[in-house]
Amino acid sequence: MAFKMSAVKREIKGEKVRKEGLLPAVIYGAGGKNESLSLSYNEFVKLYNEAGESSLIDLDVDNKDFGKILIHDVQYDPVSGRVAHVDMLRIDMNKPITASVELRFVGESAAIKEAGGTLVKNVEHVEIECLPKDLLNHIDVDLSVLKTFDNSVTVADLNIPSGVAIIEPSAETTVVKAVPAMTEEEIKAMEAETVAAVDVTKIESAAPKKEKEGEGEEAKKE
Repeated sequence: MAFKMSAVKREIKGEKVRKEGLLPAVIYGAGGKNESLSLSYNEFVKLYNEAGESSLIDLDVDNKDFGKILIHDVQYDPVSGRVAHVDMLRIDMNKPITASVELRFVGESAAIKEAGGTLVKNVEHVEIECLPKDLLNHIDVDLSVLKTFDNSVTVADLNIPSGVAIIEPSAETTVVKAVPAMTEEEIKAMEAETVAAVDVTKIESAAPKKEKEGEGEEAKKE
């Protein structure tokens, strides 16, 4: 799927841009200088929801083709939760890049459906390296292989095309597996352990600190 976004160069600070209903952004990388831009807030949010941070985007700046970019970082206002600033990365199509890619869990596990187990996801994103043309928007994880509680899917089991390498986490890392559902007794025992751990922490934090040797005497002299 092709993604496209428009921007205009800006010379005013981000706060003024936001007051005008626009979104401040900066673009850098690929040997080019940093440039400050303004984006349409609604256009960006819609695009970001579809493209995420692992899809190439064709960028127009002041109605001119600016090349392909990746959304590198998105900052949010801590009070309103609205997007406050965007960092974008220029892409050199001839050089390998790294990107965080979402894992999408598809299919149905017999161990879950028939044996009443619980699905445990240990990894939901992986870091990949590839040329920009080979960049993946997501990687599917087939849950149908989890037929029993002995089965699992590791990073090495993930189906990725040639030209793409997963560099993090390691190949032997378990991505997902099905485990037997916990009994009511096991849940209560786990909750009790959690409460006990919290109580110990409170006791330790509430305990008065002992004076270091000599500190009391020095205080009295003062």
